[in-house]
Amino acid sequence: MEGVEVERPLKLHFIPYLAPGHMIPLGDIATLFALRGQQVTIITTPSNAHFFTKSLSFANPFFLRLQTVEFPSQQVGLPEGVESMSSTTNSATTGKILAGAMLLHGPIQDFMEKDPPDCIVGDSVYPWVHDLARKLQIPFLSFSGFSLFTVSLMETLRTNNSINSDTDFHLDSGSYVVPNFPHCITMCSKPPKLFTGYMEMVLEWMIKSNGLIINNFAELDGEECIEHYEKTTSLKSWHLGPVSLIRRTNEEKAKRGNENVVSVHECLSWLDSKHDNSVLYISYGSICYFSDKQLYEIACGIEASGHKFIWVVPEKIGKEDESDEEKEKWLPKGFEERNIENNGLIIRGWAPQIMILSHTAVGAFMTHCGWNSIVEAVSSGVPMITWPVHGEQFYNEKLITDVRRIGVEVGATEWCLNGVEEKEKVVSRDSIERAVKRLMDDGDEAEEIRGRAREFRDKARLAVQEGGSSQKNLLALIDELKRLRDHKPLD
Repeated sequence: MEGVEVERPLKLHFIPYLAPGHMIPLGDIATLFALRGQQVTIITTPSNAHFFTKSLSFANPFFLRLQTVEFPSQQVGLPEGVESMSSTTNSATTGKILAGAMLLHGPIQDFMEKDPPDCIVGDSVYPWVHDLARKLQIPFLSFSGFSLFTVSLMETLRTNNSINSDTDFHLDSGSYVVPNFPHCITMCSKPPKLFTGYMEMVLEWMIKSNGLIINNFAELDGEECIEHYEKTTSLKSWHLGPVSLIRRTNEEKAKRGNENVVSVHECLSWLDSKHDNSVLYISYGSICYFSDKQLYEIACGIEASGHKFIWVVPEKIGKEDESDEEKEKWLPKGFEERNIENNGLIIRGWAPQIMILSHTAVGAFMTHCGWNSIVEAVSSGVPMITWPVHGEQFYNEKLITDVRRIGVEVGATEWCLNGVEEKEKVVSRDSIERAVKRLMDDGDEAEEIRGRAREFRDKARLAVQEGGSSQKNLLALIDELKRLRDHKPLD
């Protein structure tokens, strides 16, 4: 209409790290902005584009598009097409993918300089996003893929110098209490010093940003943690999740991430035949691998528990035709004959996790405590059996078991540098059986945990609805970024 000013949409560029646990939620967050009429470009490499093509179907292509830049395969010594952490099964390849991701700085800067955005939303793994934003004289928001509870806890440890990075963590792995934190948290072991040193750098990079984007809802992290972090860093955090809840139909849930190796219809039909809360779902994420010896203990533990299960085993992708001799290295003799079809399913590869967790037959989730898995379980009201392996997962575990009390620990204490390295310790079948029975045998403790899990499910769903805490944060963030763009003073 003549004389009426139409508000110009924001132009946002998203730069996710090349791992499924980063790309999938950041793609969903990009979709949230696009659905609110902001112009969003997701920048990734050709072999990772498929992680986002499903997000593109949610929004008008005018508001959400994909831009690819070439991955420097030759420079880092990788074959063509190996561009994601989901492609690696060893530490050497992991290091090369990380090195290649850092080299994306140049081509991404070239792309942005031609048509600068109003704001960059960059993964906290990339130290160069701050320099790029400063060069373009625009704000940038940092996305870590962590909960704010964990970010705040790690920042507390950093500022209090609670973990001496010069100490050999193998020799000094006793328990310690996190000081000056809103909750009394006792850690059972110390992280590898390489992880601690790296995370201290990442935390410093985060503080250089204009704010954090968090795939969580404020009610799960807790106002006490939000206030603690903002008080100690003067940095604003924006809770926009759980972003997986934008996917409402089974078809949308099944299309999140990689291609599923199991028929969605087959999986749903199997679950439909089971009673409510009768199935244990077991998955340790996309970049966590166990030895045959550990897989054998898992198989023995879940069979001894007597409960039905869906078990995701990425270690065995493409090995459906392995010999009996090979199979018996990780499965007890006769395990499949006794269990598969009626009592359990084994999925060798990517599974439709959100669809599985949201089914009423699923009564517990044995998880590695990756943040995406946790927030997806919480959104579905599924209590957890926690089995952290590497990274920040041991911190995530404490939020679930000690603070919110919606899960039980399996007893894992070995803190690895990454998910693919050989582990020294084996979690026993007895520990696994006990943890499963605690949640699945319907005792008083299990019912209390299940009740609290349902309460947080309801809070998660309210948060993303109109008027909910995460929806309000999204609208407030859009307004603030527009004020920064237009150089308007804050109220």
